[in-house]
Amino acid sequence: MPKSGAGPLDRYFMISERGSSVSQEIRGGVATFFAMSYIVVLNPLILSGADSTGAELGPARVAAATALVAGIMTILMGAWAKHPFAMATGLGVNAFLAITVATNPGLTWPDVMGLVLIAGVTMLILVLTGFRTAVFRAVPPSLKTAIVVGIGMFIALIGLVNAGFVRRIPDAAGTTVPVGLGFDGELLGWPILVFVVGLLLTSALVIRKVRGAILIGIVVSAVLANILELVFDIGSSVENPQGWSLVVPSMPEWSSPDLSLIGEVSVFGAFANMGVTAAALLAFVILLSIFFDAMGTMVGLANEAGTVDKDGNIPNVDRVLLVDAAGAIAGAGASTSSSQLYVESGAGIGEGARTGLASIVTGVLFVLAMFLTPLIHLVPFEAVAPALVVVGFMMITQVAKIDWADWGVALPAFLTFTLMPFTYSIANGIGAGFVSFVFLRAIQGRAKDVHPLMWVVAAAFVLFFGIGVIEQAIA
Repeated sequence: MPKSGAGPLDRYFMISERGSSVSQEIRGGVATFFAMSYIVVLNPLILSGADSTGAELGPARVAAATALVAGIMTILMGAWAKHPFAMATGLGVNAFLAITVATNPGLTWPDVMGLVLIAGVTMLILVLTGFRTAVFRAVPPSLKTAIVVGIGMFIALIGLVNAGFVRRIPDAAGTTVPVGLGFDGELLGWPILVFVVGLLLTSALVIRKVRGAILIGIVVSAVLANILELVFDIGSSVENPQGWSLVVPSMPEWSSPDLSLIGEVSVFGAFANMGVTAAALLAFVILLSIFFDAMGTMVGLANEAGTVDKDGNIPNVDRVLLVDAAGAIAGAGASTSSSQLYVESGAGIGEGARTGLASIVTGVLFVLAMFLTPLIHLVPFEAVAPALVVVGFMMITQVAKIDWADWGVALPAFLTFTLMPFTYSIANGIGAGFVSFVFLRAIQGRAKDVHPLMWVVAAAFVLFFGIGVIEQAIA
């Protein structure tokens, strides 16, 4: 219960009730911002290609719009839904748009964003009708736990890959394992040293239960990174294989944001250029991806924050889902693609964030980053990656809650948490878990134990996984 005499801020966000403090929330909000600020740099790179007409969105415009949408939606999530969940453009959806959708002949970027807008509006309707919340509640406890574990593994892998500690092994013949340690099994370069030092420091501070452990780890690693860059002029991995993975440590400069992308969306352009069936299928894939990415992330983060009640329900879950749906619409309207919950929010939760106040801090920092975009260059991936690995560990510890004696749910749980990192997609893991759960329960003669909505969702995922075959059939 809130402390006697708690102020209005404390009462509104239930800070004391959730065992937190204002300073703890601020630290958590800052940690989350550092952990996900890379999106302002990465999103313009992903969406850098030209559409079928040769038109480009422009890096500066995408960066400014990305920061603005992330800031507004994260503040809304904190102020209204009251959870420490930050939002920004989803990388999975963006990669799909850039590689698969935008390359279709006749499609322009406004047409592509129109498909995202339609998916967002559809998702908003599903939330308002209660369907999305009902699906969340229909998921068995062991599968919900598997989602938490899978996101933990996913976060850890993101940290290891971002730091260059784990790298893809190029092999045209396909004769080797897909990933390996560092450079041909060797850890080389100053950036990896920053990651290792940060991981050891953060782990030690967390184990010693030092207040602000994760944020301290990020700050110390960032300072070390900036010193090393200043002394050795390491540069980007594009120029130097052993350089920084994306963000090169540097001092910020003021810049005026270009927000001219806002409103550059054509709602039905894709339908006119591709045909109703093909455009509807693409919108369906986008919808299913953002629908379950957000649900999985929400479950994982809420469990880590300890805000889930004894029945497995999340407070204000409808508000969380509404803001997430609005994020898809806002992202499409600003040509940055769907804005959704970010697993990197776990860095702030690991720092102690438990309420929406942390999200407001994160959101304000994103708005500031719109004017001071190079600010994020002070903190390279390698300085944040240790926090993601440690948070991943924290989330994976919940694997013990899965009912391993019941193979009908244990095997789907296993598929759920292994496919998330292996396919780099939360939605893929959830889909494999749902489909296999429904199938195995039927094989066990326990079909009546499966909630009707699970059958509906499993059928939708069968379409999701078979979309390539369907597109070929109608081509």
